[in-house]
Amino acid sequence: MAAEPDSSAAPAATAPHAGTTFEVFRAFLRLGLISFGGPVAHLGYFRGEFVERRGWLDEAHYLDIVALCQFLPGPASSQTGITIGMLRAGLPGAFAAWIGFSGPSALAMILFGYGVGRIGDIAHVPWLHGLKIVAVAVVAQALWGMARNLCPDRERATIAVGAAVLALAAPSAAGQVGAIAAGGLIGLRLLPATSVREATPLAVRVARPLAVIALALFFALLVGLPALAAATRSHLVALIAGFYRSGALVFGGGHVVLPLLQQAVVPPGWLGNDAFLAGYGAAQAVPGPLFTFAAYLGTVMQPGPSGWAGGLICVAAIYLPSFLLLVGVLPFWDGLRRRRAVRAALSGINAAVVGLLLAALYRPVWTSAIFAPADFALGITAFLLLVLWRVPPWLVVILGALGATAIASFEGVI
Repeated sequence: MAAEPDSSAAPAATAPHAGTTFEVFRAFLRLGLISFGGPVAHLGYFRGEFVERRGWLDEAHYLDIVALCQFLPGPASSQTGITIGMLRAGLPGAFAAWIGFSGPSALAMILFGYGVGRIGDIAHVPWLHGLKIVAVAVVAQALWGMARNLCPDRERATIAVGAAVLALAAPSAAGQVGAIAAGGLIGLRLLPATSVREATPLAVRVARPLAVIALALFFALLVGLPALAAATRSHLVALIAGFYRSGALVFGGGHVVLPLLQQAVVPPGWLGNDAFLAGYGAAQAVPGPLFTFAAYLGTVMQPGPSGWAGGLICVAAIYLPSFLLLVGVLPFWDGLRRRRAVRAALSGINAAVVGLLLAALYRPVWTSAIFAPADFALGITAFLLLVLWRVPPWLVVILGALGATAIASFEGVI
């Protein structure tokens, strides 16, 4: 009888293939200009671009990355993008992915900070509503593709539905993490590892000693920055400490970070609550991650540093924990995910992620965009263009904005 191959011997890391830093930057910059709709929609855009269109990684790799980033504190969609960039072009690729995806919205928020008070409320303009409707179609497209690949049997479909029910019943970061943990436990017990495909190693180009240093630095800054701020009474150190803590302690990302940011800047008197809410409204109207709201806060708060320098300092401070965590975790994560038991658990986790996407499709994506029959008609038209006609997402975004504007104008006439 032939000896069973040693499962501990890692096969060659064949996916994703190496690329260039500029290639990563260009791809993420395009998404940073059109990715409206929040973190769940961002995951849909990433899947369409890097799994379906470019083929940088396959469905299973992508969902493994999403599952990991859901577990880690910080902005899950931004961390997914940073990880894709790191796998494609190493640490420079990770930085290029972050700059490309977050740069447009950070720049827009800095500019809004300079013009705050001169720009009216744009939260309810028709074209922005159209972008939210397109986000419904983008999330539905991602859900359709993921469900077919990751929930092919009744066991995993049941896990997905159960995760969706739990996420809707407990709409918080705890509910999301609980659904993922439950999916992993169920997968470990009920999904035999032999039925799960062999995991192809992720091409993580980070040395383990560097990973250990990154993890140590993550915790050292989390504890040390507040102590240093208290000892030195430096406003700059206190500013960095507040935004670093907000990025390091939030699970779920997006809107979940807002209470932490409000607590960091309003009670100390750095910013008034009205100015805080004005910036939050503007953040809904720009593409890309909501974490770039930090750029607006750094621009308008007093005392200095403020202006563009303050904006850049704050957005860098809030994202630094994500970089340190990903550099520290990814080299060890790849070894874990190749174990048979872990692969079985990941099968359940991936099904649970599909369930979370299903729950998010309803709330907040659907409930914040579909209010009338005309909205539904525009949404299913966008879905048709994306799924059957394979129209590029950026063009569907433009058509959605124009369509909603036309509908609003027609309703105004009649």
